[in-house]
Amino acid sequence: MADYFHGTDGLGGIHDTHKHLTPPETWKSLFIQPPPETDITSTARSEIKDDLSSPTSLFTPSVRPSHLEILRILDENPPDTISIIAIGPLTNVALAASHSPRTLMRAKSILVMGGAVNVPGNITPTAEFNTYADATAAARVYALTSPNPLSTMPPPPPPLPKAARHEEVPAEPLPPYPPKGELGDRRLKVLLFPLDITTEHTLRRDEFETKTKSLIAKGSPLAEWTNAFLSSTFHKMETLHHGHEGGSASFSLHDPLCVWYALTSEKDSSKWYIKEGEDLRVETAGQWTRGTYIIDRRDRKHKEDDDGEGDDVTGDTGGWLSSARGNRLGVCVQTPGERALAPLMLDTIFV
Repeated sequence: MADYFHGTDGLGGIHDTHKHLTPPETWKSLFIQPPPETDITSTARSEIKDDLSSPTSLFTPSVRPSHLEILRILDENPPDTISIIAIGPLTNVALAASHSPRTLMRAKSILVMGGAVNVPGNITPTAEFNTYADATAAARVYALTSPNPLSTMPPPPPPLPKAARHEEVPAEPLPPYPPKGELGDRRLKVLLFPLDITTEHTLRRDEFETKTKSLIAKGSPLAEWTNAFLSSTFHKMETLHHGHEGGSASFSLHDPLCVWYALTSEKDSSKWYIKEGEDLRVETAGQWTRGTYIIDRRDRKHKEDDDGEGDDVTGDTGGWLSSARGNRLGVCVQTPGERALAPLMLDTIFV
């Protein structure tokens, strides 16, 4: 769905326009389940100079489906030591939650770039792309933040047509979570970085060119490669939005903001502010509102003595006023500064 903006390769099509910067596709073999050991495969492996299955210091390939790899890492490490940065649709996180919700809840936090709470969306008038692309996955993941996860579980979506099915994604709807008593007392910690906070953190074309122009002239492959795909992004912003002409063209650093938080928030906690306990729910079935974040804006008193187990009460369909229902998301509302990220990122990349 995002090809119109990012290109078919996610980098503005540079694998076609800059083939000299495109690596050979031998890396694809890293994600293929190896054949059973035979005399033929043993001989072939001994003749290969580089063992493609060996991990490097920067990257360890896996042939497991992504959601199972998530669960393996969480299971093999102590609770509250692994954070997951989710900068796309939450499909794999939802699959992990369905497979083993208690294991997923071992995560220190799930940092989610997604949603539009009090601002317009970027794929529909009210929805942000990542949430819209798999609204049911987002709703299911957020339900694990609730005192009573069943209270905010979305209705099951219709089955996928055969042509749209993928071997790693179940054809049938995911099952409901176990009752809250079986889940234990721990809940998932989700920190949301919506368009409300990410949009204003931008990188301008003129500041990028100032940083990279001399490096490109000196033959820096990194500067050339980065310039190739960011030029496409700046051009796309010019064609889609007003006020993005020439050096003033810019794009928002949505995903880098989440990484920035993960790397610096504990050291500079006073510069960040996360609004905790927000009951944000995702619309999954609306004709025009799929992916929209719903929040209760009524000035009503909450029911503090509700156990969250009964039916809806008159005047509060959905249990929005119940202290024992609803999601509990943390939402980022303050960073070290809207103009602080771009220079930091450029100085870090182009040392």
